[in-house]
Amino acid sequence: MARLDYDELNATIRYVMFSAFAVQPGALDYDEEARAAVVDETATFLKRHEDTGVVVRGIYDVAGMRADADFMFWTHAERVESLQALYSDFRRTTTLGRATRPVWSSVALHRPAEFNKSHVPAFLAGEEPGNYVCVYPFVRSLDWYLLPDEERRKMLADHGMAARGYKDVRANTVPAFALGDYEWILAFEAPELHRIVDLM
Repeated sequence: MARLDYDELNATIRYVMFSAFAVQPGALDYDEEARAAVVDETATFLKRHEDTGVVVRGIYDVAGMRADADFMFWTHAERVESLQALYSDFRRTTTLGRATRPVWSSVALHRPAEFNKSHVPAFLAGEEPGNYVCVYPFVRSLDWYLLPDEERRKMLADHGMAARGYKDVRANTVPAFALGDYEWILAFEAPELHRIVDLM
């Protein structure tokens, strides 16, 4: 991989959206031909939006991992309006979208890391998507913000060092302040699901 230009990457505006959906029972035909048509229509729809600057990082089967959802999209774009258009158009204009109900959706925006400007999300660094993802939204405690900068810097460095044995698990830490209910959205990607569990 080419050497990364962290100044350029950190100057990049890139919104991310994670959206989980549930298929309404009985809303879709489940014969093979009908299913293939729905898949083709959805793939064509997503490709059309990729032509407008939206990147589909992944489509994930979350059935059974959540009782209330069947699949999740991870998309990113330079403009949040592009992500909103994909979300709305998917729900209104595709067979699959009309057969689903939204379960959860959250938006975040890449900003430079507070203490380590070389800590950029894997998706922004041009890394290939992992087979599995763990999306982890969180809010830090008030105590965290009362700590001196140097102590916070050391804690984050120690935290990063603890993950040294998990180079196959790629982090995507993206701030979500003012965009919803969370301060941060973390998306850990890996080739094997158990590697994310072991790291966490």
